[in-house]
Amino acid sequence: MAASWPDGMRSIVTSRAMTAGLIAATILTTALTIWLTLGLLEQREADEHRQDILAAARQSALNFTSLDYRHYDRDSANVLAAATGDFKKQFAAQTDQLTDLVAQNKSVSEGQVLEAGIVRSDENSARVLVVADSKVTNTAVPQGEARTYRLQLDLVHRDGRWLTSNVEFVG
Repeated sequence: MAASWPDGMRSIVTSRAMTAGLIAATILTTALTIWLTLGLLEQREADEHRQDILAAARQSALNFTSLDYRHYDRDSANVLAAATGDFKKQFAAQTDQLTDLVAQNKSVSEGQVLEAGIVRSDENSARVLVVADSKVTNTAVPQGEARTYRLQLDLVHRDGRWLTSNVEFVG
């Protein structure tokens, strides 16, 4: 003979089972929501990190490919402001010579960044490849000539900013 529960007891057991099920579902839903939210926040931070690196690399490449003899002091200062390490030392050491050279040749280079992509990055360093065009005019080519640059920029994160530590022409 099968045991049967009184109707009142069955109602209590069913009610407790439903309550336990709802509590478990609520806990599971809350945990899943927290996990997904943390994942989204982490993804957003990673995207912002990549965008910060790309923005710094693009600006550095633009500064490097946009130099005008009429305000070379300002243009070279822009390059140096976004530079650090050996690249900054090398560029600063050549600034006087370059100032004379661009003034003698009345050189104007108007750069434009076409593409940029991160090769690798971590919290404090990155390597970015940049493709840039520039129109260069000077006494030898007063009508101007187009040039395309493929640059590899190494960046480091210092004092809340991404700075260029090395620039290489890569093709």
